[in-house]
Amino acid sequence: MTGRPSSFTREIADEICERLAEGESLRSICRSDGMPVQATVFRWLSIDEAFLKQYARAREAQADRLADEILDIADDSSHDTESTEHGDRPNNEWIARSRLRVDARKWLASKMAPKKYGDKVTQEITGGGGGALVVKIVRHGDENA
Repeated sequence: MTGRPSSFTREIADEICERLAEGESLRSICRSDGMPVQATVFRWLSIDEAFLKQYARAREAQADRLADEILDIADDSSHDTESTEHGDRPNNEWIARSRLRVDARKWLASKMAPKKYGDKVTQEITGGGGGALVVKIVRHGDENA
C-alpha cells in the first residue's frame, strides 16, 4: 500500500483544480486514491503562488457552477407532485429538499465569490431628521463652540 502524496506536482494540482471547477468539494477530492490530504493541499497553497492563483480561479468557476445548478434545481418540477390513489398531491419532501439544495448553493456561492454572488451592502449617512449631514469645524480655543 502506498501513502498519500506529500510532494507537490503540477499534475496533482491540475487535477485538484479541474475537479473543484467541476463542482466537487476539496474534502471529496482529498478522500480519493492518489490525492493528498487537505492539510497538504493547504500547505501547497501557502508555498506555491501559481497553484494559489489556479486554485482561486477554480473556486470562482465552482461558484459559477453552483449558480448554474441553482437554476437547474429551481426549474426542475418533475417531482413536485406525486400520484396517490386519491389523485395528485404536492411532494412536500421533494420541494423542501429542493429549497435546501438551492439555499445551500446560494450561501456557498456568496462566500466563494462575494463580489459576484454576495449581497450588496450599502451605507448611507444622513443628518438629523434625514436631512443633509452638517459638518461643524471647531477650532481649538474658539469660545463659541
